Amino acid sequence: MARKLRINGHSHLLPYPEEIPQFMKEKEIFWVDDERKYMLQKGWRRPVTDSSFFLHEKLEWMERNKLDHAVVLNLSQLYGNGLRLEEMKKALRFQNDFNAKIQHDHPKKFTCGFVVHPGFIHGALYEIERCVEQLDMKVLCLPTHFMDSIGQWRSVFDQENDAIFELADTYKLAIEIHPYDGDKMINLENSSWRFHLIWMLAQCGDAYHFYTLNGMQERFPNIRTCFAHGGQLAQMNLGRRIQGFDGRPDLFKGKHHPRKAVGHPNIYFDTLVHDTDSLKLMIDRQGSNQVIMGLDDPYPLGEMESDAQSSYPGKLLDLAINKNIIDKKQYEDIWEDNVLRWLFGNDETEKQKLVNRILAN
Repeated sequence: MARKLRINGHSHLLPYPEEIPQFMKEKEIFWVDDERKYMLQKGWRRPVTDSSFFLHEKLEWMERNKLDHAVVLNLSQLYGNGLRLEEMKKALRFQNDFNAKIQHDHPKKFTCGFVVHPGFIHGALYEIERCVEQLDMKVLCLPTHFMDSIGQWRSVFDQENDAIFELADTYKLAIEIHPYDGDKMINLENSSWRFHLIWMLAQCGDAYHFYTLNGMQERFPNIRTCFAHGGQLAQMNLGRRIQGFDGRPDLFKGKHHPRKAVGHPNIYFDTLVHDTDSLKLMIDRQGSNQVIMGLDDPYPLGEMESDAQSSYPGKLLDLAINKNIIDKKQYEDIWEDNVLRWLFGNDETEKQKLVNRILAN
């Protein structure tokens, strides 16, 4: 009997400085300094807090922590919001080509996602087709919100974007929904990391609100959508949404009741909720089958090695099994089976192909 795998469903990877096109630095879109100490954009910089932001160091980190495989999402800084059309297209194409090369060169270790900008539908549809047909990519990465062509912030699940999900449904893609750019959307001072600690959870909750109200899990049955960071606010806010729906039906004409989405087999959440009480609520509400391992490495809000936090990759699930929140089978399923089902649905052939690649010598 083959051993159970440890697959991380939420990871990120930075290009080395020399891999980033010069135009992205010249236009101040995104770059990494030559000493690999900071990632930068116009008027913004963030420290590179771990060497595993980069490929070879990531592979060493995975080996050290006994991680067999990782799903690499796009960088949140490369959603393209606020860029001119041609700059956005070139920046996102670079990100997708970079991820495709990582997947191609290291199929044993990485499955990589690709990103499109929902504000430009025709270009988004072309890029989905290119990434699937030419680059063999199966994970579509989308932001919770995007800036449209007139500067208005919109939910990614606005019905005007249905064409994106129709094509994703045709290709039977896995979809990852991830928050970012809260400081651009919300008119508050960016202090004490509030947009990462508080507003990212609200963004995920808002996206889940419209995904389920629009019944997308039923209307597009071949896609499987995962909400990053456990969709944390979506779990604890369910009762308020139900009361609002039932109490003001005039505001929800033509919408789907929130209860219909709870535990739906096409909706997933990752484990990155930071405490066992939150994980228990998510499992009690959604069912453990809808939860996948997500470390959000190498970011400091991910499950990284940390003496100050007495943390390490996989700690939360270890605590959950010690507290009898989950049993051994649920533990193993969250690490392997659930991730495979999110990636490939019921396609057992594709699941086995990936497993065989991972286990190959």
